Amino acid sequence: MSVRNTRPRRNLSRRFLLGGGALALGWIALKLSPLAAAEEARIIPAPAVDEPAAAGDAAKTAILAGGCFWGVQGVFQHVEGVSSAVSGYAGGEQGTAEYEQVGTGRTGHAEAVKVTYDPRKISYAKLLQIYFSVVHDPTQLNRQGPDVGPQYRSAIFPADAEQARVAKAYIAQLNRARVYDAAIVTRIEPDRAFYPAEAYHQDFLTRYPTHPYIAINDIPKVENLKRVFPQLYRDKPVLVSQASH
Repeated sequence: MSVRNTRPRRNLSRRFLLGGGALALGWIALKLSPLAAAEEARIIPAPAVDEPAAAGDAAKTAILAGGCFWGVQGVFQHVEGVSSAVSGYAGGEQGTAEYEQVGTGRTGHAEAVKVTYDPRKISYAKLLQIYFSVVHDPTQLNRQGPDVGPQYRSAIFPADAEQARVAKAYIAQLNRARVYDAAIVTRIEPDRAFYPAEAYHQDFLTRYPTHPYIAINDIPKVENLKRVFPQLYRDKPVLVSQASH
């Protein structure tokens, strides 16, 4: 199936991009508009509060939402210490964890990514630093760049009370430091299940790097990761399609 057929989008801006041709060229012009600010990295302080040092070799998970999951997944797939990044839905019920329903903005779900990581190599708070710095703009309410709706909200879905504590502390730290031009609107939503998205959404950035939406909105995020966090950047991404089952 073509990319166009497998990526239906109720959001008007995304539908325009998927139309290709002149419509896509029109969106390239938006790279010069204020909407492009979501592509820019923000240099922010390292977290002052983190989870305890890992005592064993057990993997941990972080579930994060920050706009279209294509770009969020694409960034974390290039982070050292991450063994998996899966696009999906969080915040709503299992019965509505389906792309067309989530796209209505009425399910409670956000497009989210489940990141599995080795806490001996990278901490939860460091993942949050990447999330707030290069993944998305946490000051945008119910939108991210050209995508509008609660399904694109900035949200953290902590796995436990410790992750919630670290996330709350970091948001407070960043707000006090005033590193953004507005207050952070990221929501912390505990006790929410994660549901993997359809197969055609997985590894989208790697499979379609020249797709207009990816080229304009998401490739710059991966480039910013490499520039801002060179010690954490891995050139070869960890892909869902290559993961062992």
